[in-house]
Parts: sequence; C-alpha cells; structure tokens
Amino acid sequence: MNTKTFALMALLLPALMLLVPSVTWADGQPDVAAFGKDASFTEVSGPAQQGNAEAQNRLGWMYEYGKGGVARDYKQAMYWLQKSVAQGNDKAQLNMGDMYFNGWGVPQDYKQAVFWWRKSAEQGLDLAQSNLGLMYAKGQGVAQDYQQAMYLDQKAAAQGNADGQYGICALYLYGHGVAQDYKQAFYWCQKSAEQGNALGQLGLGWLYDTGNGTAQDKTQAAYWYSKSAMQGNADAQENLEALYSTPDSGGGSTYVRPVHNHRR
Repeated sequence: MNTKTFALMALLLPALMLLVPSVTWADGQPDVAAFGKDASFTEVSGPAQQGNAEAQNRLGWMYEYGKGGVARDYKQAMYWLQKSVAQGNDKAQLNMGDMYFNGWGVPQDYKQAVFWWRKSAEQGLDLAQSNLGLMYAKGQGVAQDYQQAMYLDQKAAAQGNADGQYGICALYLYGHGVAQDYKQAFYWCQKSAEQGNALGQLGLGWLYDTGNGTAQDKTQAAYWYSKSAMQGNADAQENLEALYSTPDSGGGSTYVRPVHNHRR
C-alpha cells in the first residue's frame, strides 16, 4: 500500500463504521397488507379502537412520524404502540424501540431501545435484527459484542436486509469479531449498495478507491460515492471530492457527479 493510499485510508475509514443514517433506526414501517400502503387515519383508527394490533401499530406509527394526515404526536404514538406491543406485535416493538432510541416523547434510553428491539428481533423482524446488531457493534445500551453483532446482522441479511448486509461488511472491513477480510467486505457492501443503502455505497466506493478486496477502479469508486452522496451522505461527497483531486485518479470527465445535499 503506497503512502497516498494509506493516508486516504486513514482519513476515510472511520466514517464507514461510525456514520449511521437516521433511517437505520427510524424505518419501522408497519405491515400495510391489511390496510393498504396509503391507508388513511380514518381507515386505521376504527380497527385500532376495536383492538386490532396491526391497526394500533399503524396508528402509532402515523403519530410517530406525522403520516396519514395527522400531526406528529409522540404521546398518542406511545399510547397506541403500547396497546399494540401488549399484544406482542413485532412491528410495534420495533417502533417502540425507535421512540426510546431517539428520545421521542420519552427520555432517550438505549437500554429500553435494546429491550424492545430484542423482542422484535426474536420474532424474526429483520429491521429489529439489524438495529440490534448495530447496538452490539457500538456498545450502546448493551455490552459491545461483535460476535452478537455478526449473528444478528447475518439473520437480517438472510432476509435481504440492506442494513444487515452493510453491518457484515463493516465487521469484515475492520476485523471486528472476525479476521479482517476485504473480499468479504466487498461482497457484502456490494449487496447492500445494490439495494440503495447509502453506507453500503460509501463502503463499496472506498473499496474500489483503495483496491482492497477488488481491483482498484477509480471510475467505480466515483460512481458509488456519487450514489451515496446523492442520498445526502456528506462523507461520500468528501471522498468524491478527494478522489477528483487525486493526481492519479484518471480525470473526472467519466465520473458520475453527485447532486449535492439531496435526500431520498
């Protein structure tokens, strides 16, 4: 590894593990099968009041995120989510974890977030598994345990979860709980990136940029940095700018340029 590559690696690697977009923690979309993707407050409120756990979760989610034509109201969100989790609803458990993780309507409490995400993960919900995996990787609300992080990320990734796939990539990238393996990192970041995950795209761009786990390809690096930057990932934008300024980058004319500060 030459001096320039080592310097770039030292500059860019920390972002890959530590930057976590809000969607990782706040994507508790309820099951819409019973109500339709665009179900309104009116359509959901009746079944919720009659005790339907899915409807209660859906209504809680609407209040949590200000969806379905209602304003955000964390007290109402908590009220309906509590009714749903009392019936063991896995998606409501996920959303309850989001409430505690973000401190929405309750004091921020990572241990409570872990508690609820664990309940949901044990029921097999992939979003909860990937959330819980990251908590173990970072040691938030639970003792740091990379083996548990890998186990949970693998469970989520087996269901096609892009956050879980990125989690596996990051563990291999750093050699956390496993032998460092850039080829495995490349494999899992590619899976995540191809599903549109901004961190997977950032990681894949970095691997192409440095030639770790794959043949060095600055054009591919720029492409994936751009994809990530287009979702608002500031580190990808910074990496892309650094790539353009590198003398041996091969020029920028063939690169896909990002749209600044755009969020999907």
